[in-house]
Amino acid sequence: MKKIIYSLLFTFLLGNSIIAQQTPADKQTADYSIEGATAHLGNGEVIENSLIMFSEGKIVFAGSANAKIARRGTVINAKGKHVYPGFIAANASLGLVEIDAVKASDDEDEIGTNNPHIRSLIAYNAESKVVESMRPNGVLMAQITPRGGLISGTSSIVQLDAWNWEDAAIKVDDAIHMNWPGSLSSGRRRFGGDGTLKPDPNYPKSIAGIKTYFSNAKTYLAGNAEKKHLPYEATKGLFDGTQKLFIHVNGQKEITDAITISKELGIEKVVIVKGGDADKVADLLVKYNIPIILERPHRNPSSEDDAYDSTYTIAKILTEKGITVGLGMEGSMERMNTRNLPFYAGTFAAHGLEKEEALKLLTFNNAKILGIDDFAGTLEVGKDATLFISEGDALDMRTNIISNAFIQGRKISLETHQTKLWKRYSNKYKTK
Repeated sequence: MKKIIYSLLFTFLLGNSIIAQQTPADKQTADYSIEGATAHLGNGEVIENSLIMFSEGKIVFAGSANAKIARRGTVINAKGKHVYPGFIAANASLGLVEIDAVKASDDEDEIGTNNPHIRSLIAYNAESKVVESMRPNGVLMAQITPRGGLISGTSSIVQLDAWNWEDAAIKVDDAIHMNWPGSLSSGRRRFGGDGTLKPDPNYPKSIAGIKTYFSNAKTYLAGNAEKKHLPYEATKGLFDGTQKLFIHVNGQKEITDAITISKELGIEKVVIVKGGDADKVADLLVKYNIPIILERPHRNPSSEDDAYDSTYTIAKILTEKGITVGLGMEGSMERMNTRNLPFYAGTFAAHGLEKEEALKLLTFNNAKILGIDDFAGTLEVGKDATLFISEGDALDMRTNIISNAFIQGRKISLETHQTKLWKRYSNKYKTK
């Protein structure tokens, strides 16, 4: 009986999820010209009184509205507004979990420890209520990333207005994600410990295991094994340079070990994710030209010795060192909070990072780190017309009110389950 009730509950909740999804926009057939807005190109440049024109999903002009050029198609008067490239959410688990309490809708974490062959893309739910709630804040693309284990699996990059994962995909199997072990452990007080951090005796063993796994994979790939080993097969891109290894790691020693061992193994394309204490090993990141995807700044410092505002100033410190810095999501309530990525970038701007540099965390930098900067991340001729118009500063939650948004030139709906509820109840308590 309980199984029947749970099944009915899941069907009801999933059914509501599907119904709430807005119908994806049709392929662009009519041209658009956005005139008069302040254009934030996403690469640090700003054009006042701009003209952005796009046709068949691609930007065909990005410059001054004073240019003597014929406007194309529908002209949108955006004077006094701002136009931005679509924001990119790196390291996100969007579409992999719909309801945490319903196991059947949770596909972010696969059973097992080493799963480089697990592909997050095929579990991505394009009709998720959570996914559609990203678009009204300008988050229009995302790297869908698995969680759990030592080697979590393979991520892919999607645009957030699609019928299914096949339609959504814009870069397939871009990277393999790994959770680097910590070198310290704490003696928990309730079990007789003193609560202090001490070297974890299991850390050397864990590192030896990582070396052995990738060495075995490399040996397998160099041979002619009769029996296929799918996990080892999946690591091929790491050794031939067609795929990146995203290492989720915190700590000065851990980051140093992760980079050093990756180089020893012949894995050249490495990205550091989270990166607590990365400022303490910034020279190493610069030496090997390794980018970093930071966590949201709204969290406590990782160590009691850190400055109280260290999580707010880290982006400025690393950027000034010449490191390519992006911004992603991980941790408690990460899927719902992904919509707040623009405002996390705004927090970095409020703590020393220049505003257009903060914008780059979600545009040019994330596109470069994810390997999609040839068609996304900036408002430039030849790139996808994935962009939006905001009433004000898109990094400020008080003024980021989006009037129009386009993905690959398609004018998308900004309606969500939340906006429907807002409209439904907005008049409930008005005085007659």
